[in-house]
Amino acid sequence: MKHISILVPEGQNNLSSIVGTYKILKRANSYWMEHSKKAAYQIELIGLSDMVDFHDGLFSVHPHKHLSAIAHTDLIIIPSLNHNYNEAIKGNKPMIEWIEKQYKQGAAVASICTGAFLLASAGLLNGRVCSTHWAFADKFRNMFPEIKLQTDRLITDENGIYTNGGAFSFLNLVLYLVEKYFDRATAIFCSKVFQIEIDRHSQSPFIIFTGQKLHNDKAIKEAQVYIENNLQEKISIENLSSLFAVGRRNFDRRFIKATGNTPLEYAQRVKIEAAKKLLETSRKTIHEVMYDVGYADIKAFRDLFKKITGISPLSYRNKYNKEFVS
Repeated sequence: MKHISILVPEGQNNLSSIVGTYKILKRANSYWMEHSKKAAYQIELIGLSDMVDFHDGLFSVHPHKHLSAIAHTDLIIIPSLNHNYNEAIKGNKPMIEWIEKQYKQGAAVASICTGAFLLASAGLLNGRVCSTHWAFADKFRNMFPEIKLQTDRLITDENGIYTNGGAFSFLNLVLYLVEKYFDRATAIFCSKVFQIEIDRHSQSPFIIFTGQKLHNDKAIKEAQVYIENNLQEKISIENLSSLFAVGRRNFDRRFIKATGNTPLEYAQRVKIEAAKKLLETSRKTIHEVMYDVGYADIKAFRDLFKKITGISPLSYRNKYNKEFVS
């Protein structure tokens, strides 16, 4: 019988991803056995202690087995962590080493939301793509600069390593794994039973772009503020670099190093984030919003908006602004 290990890290306060993953996989297991008549998976919670408290002791989890009792597993699922990542990594070193060992022995590994911090600390994401909650992207990039973080991706799948975006989007990852490890019919069944939208691939519409400012480059921070305070201006990157007395090539290099974006990409994201807020809260037309954030070409604006958010400006307004009457 193949084995799935759902980890219960020490010192955490996020419980939903453990419970939700366990419930969906158990239901998938039952459906699989009933309809395919094939051997199912052994699904167990695995930890470093007999009990882990959550939410200041309000809840607790009793893992089925200690980590040391699992010599081989086929799939490891790392739940989301609390936000003290250095503490989480320090308190779960045996688990991190075990993850690395199991992967080298052939196990697949999936991280949920900020569980990517634990996976990254095992060194298994170096040089690979990865997703996590968009709100903690800056922190992740600072801690693991060698990893190709793509926060627009809801799910990544590369060489037996899966990661996903933030919060309750873990439900989409679990459905993805159900299809991968059981079959499509079982995934569709679980989608209907748990009422989870199947085949969702992007978390772009949910991202709130706040600007990456966890760096120490003063000139770049000032350039970021300038971009944010001049939404209606069509900013020339050449002029912007001159304004802060930095050569263009050096300015681009420093901007990418500090923020993860080129200056142009950063300006585009800032403008689209402002457009999103106007579409959410005002009664302005798409054209008015476009002009407010410095665009004059409606096709270019629509194309950029869709590229960044995954949906059109009109669809975005209809989704988030119920007060607007067309």
